[in-house]
Amino acid sequence: MFMFIAKTKFRRPFTVLLSSVCCAVVACPLLATEGGAPTQANAAPSSGIPAVPSQTALVTLIVRLRESGTLKPDQAAELIKLAEADAADARVQAALIALANAQAEAAQARADAVALQSGADKTARAKTDGGTPAVSSAIVPAVGAAATSAADTPVAVTSAMESPAGGAPAAAVFGKQPAPDDDTVRVTYVPEVVKAQLREEIKNEVMEQAKQEHWAAPRSFPDWVSRFAIYGDFRLRYEGIYNHKQNTDGNFFAFPNFNAVNTGAPYNTADTSVAFPRYNIDQDRARLRLRARLGAAVDLGEGFTSNFRIATGESNSPVTENQSLGAAGSGQGGGFSKYSLWLDRAYLKYQTDSDPVRAITATLGRFDNPFLGTSIIWADDLGFDGAVLTIPTQIHFDGQVIDSVRPYAVIGAFPVFNTDLNFSSNSNTKFASNDKWLDAAQLGLELKIGKDLHANFGAAYYLFTKTVGKTSTPTEQNTFLTTADAGDTDARRPAFAQKGNTYMALRNITADASNALGTINQWQYYGLATAFRDVAFDVRLDYNHFEPFQISFIGEYVENQAFSAHAVIARGAVNNLGDTGETSVGGGSAWIVGIKLGDALLQKRWDWNVSVNYRNVESDAVIDGFCDSDFGGGGTNLKGMTLGMNLALAQRVSLGAKWMSASEVSGQPYKNDILQMDLNAKF
Repeated sequence: MFMFIAKTKFRRPFTVLLSSVCCAVVACPLLATEGGAPTQANAAPSSGIPAVPSQTALVTLIVRLRESGTLKPDQAAELIKLAEADAADARVQAALIALANAQAEAAQARADAVALQSGADKTARAKTDGGTPAVSSAIVPAVGAAATSAADTPVAVTSAMESPAGGAPAAAVFGKQPAPDDDTVRVTYVPEVVKAQLREEIKNEVMEQAKQEHWAAPRSFPDWVSRFAIYGDFRLRYEGIYNHKQNTDGNFFAFPNFNAVNTGAPYNTADTSVAFPRYNIDQDRARLRLRARLGAAVDLGEGFTSNFRIATGESNSPVTENQSLGAAGSGQGGGFSKYSLWLDRAYLKYQTDSDPVRAITATLGRFDNPFLGTSIIWADDLGFDGAVLTIPTQIHFDGQVIDSVRPYAVIGAFPVFNTDLNFSSNSNTKFASNDKWLDAAQLGLELKIGKDLHANFGAAYYLFTKTVGKTSTPTEQNTFLTTADAGDTDARRPAFAQKGNTYMALRNITADASNALGTINQWQYYGLATAFRDVAFDVRLDYNHFEPFQISFIGEYVENQAFSAHAVIARGAVNNLGDTGETSVGGGSAWIVGIKLGDALLQKRWDWNVSVNYRNVESDAVIDGFCDSDFGGGGTNLKGMTLGMNLALAQRVSLGAKWMSASEVSGQPYKNDILQMDLNAKF
């Protein structure tokens, strides 16, 4: 590599011209990307700028996968963000390379001109002196600063330059040039390898400067920043609850609140002066509620990802993240008190393939519901604790994969309750564990029927262990003199419940002198009167012929195979129906059907959809602590209709409205209507 220095009065105009050309090279692709059609963002092959792939097809594919249910909304949103980020990075890198190439080509052109000028000088001197042309010995070697010198140094030529071919003089080609000064350095030959090295050094110098100054390199920030994707949503809700007055007709002692007892001090059944806690069944209520969630998805590389999310909630209820404004009675109070935040999601996921259709996925921690289902068995906001494995499979025929048929399997194990290490903390003798688990498996089948119809079928089995109540054993503590005394089966009571399930007394209290032969100190807790082994069948159909307008059908049937009316009666059942004996026995099945019309996703202003569904959920079909928390005030033993609508005000802001009308399936009369008006925002 060689360094050359030339002194000329044209230095400043030439530099300004070169800078203008370079700025235009950078600006044109960026302007085309910002203002033009998606295809304009791609450089022509002859331009020297690396082609930037159009993201339109990729984003459309992600949206289609999200609409078909293959991708969940949060997964699709994450993929779209990554695609957009990669496209932006590619455009910036293309502009930088174009700038570097332009500077390198300019430097090469100047080097060629210097070499040409030197050859012309030799010819002129040969003609003047009559001798052999002399080669200039003023060759300056350089290694470190060649790129900068080449970019900034103009070319000096003489008016005596002639055409190398002997034709028109060089002055006719390059214009009239001033005579060089005596200290002008002439380079007579620039090897090709030096030219290539010069171009590469200029390119590297420009790229390094861009990274150091952060003026056009998004990936110049720390690596961990590019691996984080922040997401969240906010919802403000008005909720009106309307209980019919006739609910109290002969029914003042119905609907006992077992959750209030089981999550607090036991109830003394011998003290009739203190009423058993009960649900409100006749007074109307209204409240404003908010839900705010903020999460981060982290790409750990090599198939590993992690996800964290915090959310609001006026209690640690598993079925809702709503926070009532000014809420009283929940430990937070009103008076503009601050509200709690909870760890709502935290998990590690490993995916064996970048294509989710083929990838086996393992997830551990606290994550979204991995099963195909509806809110009659799992509430929309419910999170699952434990581990789950998703296994997609493929159908092969005649040596080819049938993409229109995609079977899959979901298998998981989830701890529902883990016994306190010191249970019971106030007893010298510790009690055996009563750990509760959910083991679940679902076989699914996704079908693409023709061009417009997509179907998803699922058959699941949910096995709950040790969730059914059990009376305390006679060998353990059988007298309960205070509320602090514990029974060996107290841990069998639900940690959280709504209403509808059938309950039984857990403590077998011995009548002796300490409790006046059973007339005092009858402190009691309650557990579920039936076990739960649910079989669930689900179907979802999406018809996209009028895309983006979509018609969707959903249906689910659930049967608790462990439910037995005789077994429930034998356990001395009592439930929210307010009776004991035969009339307290509800049922063990549930079903729902529904249809949704309109835009599948609210992506732009005035997108809309409407929906309607009808359900019938018997008392012990599912565990009421995990199902829908809105319909009928939450829980089971409810039937009725839900009407809903949504309207987009912007790409990420929408309005929603829902009307729910519920009544009892069996037992005492109960009629409840709820109106919800939502303002939603997401990012």
